[in-house]
Amino acid sequence: MALKSRIHQFRSYLDAQHIDVALIWDPDNQFYLTGFRAISYSRPIVTLLDANEIQLIIPALEEAHAAAKAIVDRTYVYYEQFAFREKPLTYEEHLMTILQSSPATCTIGIELAILPASVSLLLREMGFHIFDVGKKLTQMRSIKDREEIELLKIAGSLSDLAIGESLRHAQIGVSELEFDSYGDRLLLEIASRDYPDELIGYADWTCSGIQRSEMPHLYSSTRKFKDGDIVVHSRQVWFNQYRAENERTFLIGNATDEQKDLLKLMIDAQQAGMEMIRPGISAKEVDIATFRIFDQAGYGEYVQHRTGHGLGLSEHEEPYLRFDNELILQEGMVYTIEPGVYIPGVGGFRHSDTVIITENGSFSITAYPRDLKSMQF
Repeated sequence: MALKSRIHQFRSYLDAQHIDVALIWDPDNQFYLTGFRAISYSRPIVTLLDANEIQLIIPALEEAHAAAKAIVDRTYVYYEQFAFREKPLTYEEHLMTILQSSPATCTIGIELAILPASVSLLLREMGFHIFDVGKKLTQMRSIKDREEIELLKIAGSLSDLAIGESLRHAQIGVSELEFDSYGDRLLLEIASRDYPDELIGYADWTCSGIQRSEMPHLYSSTRKFKDGDIVVHSRQVWFNQYRAENERTFLIGNATDEQKDLLKLMIDAQQAGMEMIRPGISAKEVDIATFRIFDQAGYGEYVQHRTGHGLGLSEHEEPYLRFDNELILQEGMVYTIEPGVYIPGVGGFRHSDTVIITENGSFSITAYPRDLKSMQF
């Protein structure tokens, strides 16, 4: 039912903009409109949607997968084996055949930020008008329906369980990779037991020590936790493609007063953002609210990034909670609230929680404790 509603909404938009066909390249947008997402590697998958049908161009090794999952009207397969050398060998062959049957005055909708320049140039050379539909798909995806929200809630609860299990092993001598693995194992055990035949995945990393915690994004290493360490642990869990994010900064052993004060300051900044976010305010107001906490304490120059990002099918989605975004927030939007501060020679501090905007406010689908006392080990 959700797919039908999305397709109807998107087709109405195409009609209003006088767009004859939309060429969808982004895998998340394809899943959003067809229910199909494959691990494509270097083999492109193309979706074409017009007023009458949805067509899918796929490599041969995804044919069975598409037949089982893709809700489309027609499928075109391209091959790469010698035995099928007389059949289409590239996606371009199918795409050209489809486009050549269209009127020369046709307007084609594309995702301007995603579509390869070579394909965009080809469309222009063939005389087609092009129109960016990527922003419309971004806007549609930013408002989650009831079904999407239920999937996000499950992802959030699983991320809480995993991060809690890892934190049970927060002690001197545990390596970053080991720390991740404790939560990973519990997540896989619970997911396999409680959610049979579902798609569940995760990504996590841990940065420990002053120097590594100062860098907002690093892969986990074999470094072992030491007395006095600041540790930033990040985790995303996805359930049937929908993601929740959960991050915690914690202290190991004998933390300094400065570390405790900065951790508390970051927690206060995150709380300011969580109290601010609701329908009717602008995205920039949330970012300004968190930044103000750091700035008033004299640490504004050490804030390196926006307060948060959209979340759903992609690990980062528009729109973003940043100081120059005038977008008015609406019910159904999903954001991370993750203000951070990174001070050379002292360390980095960042929590992240996933928040859904409701009719009158918001609620967090990640609920693991984030207070100062709970973050000292």
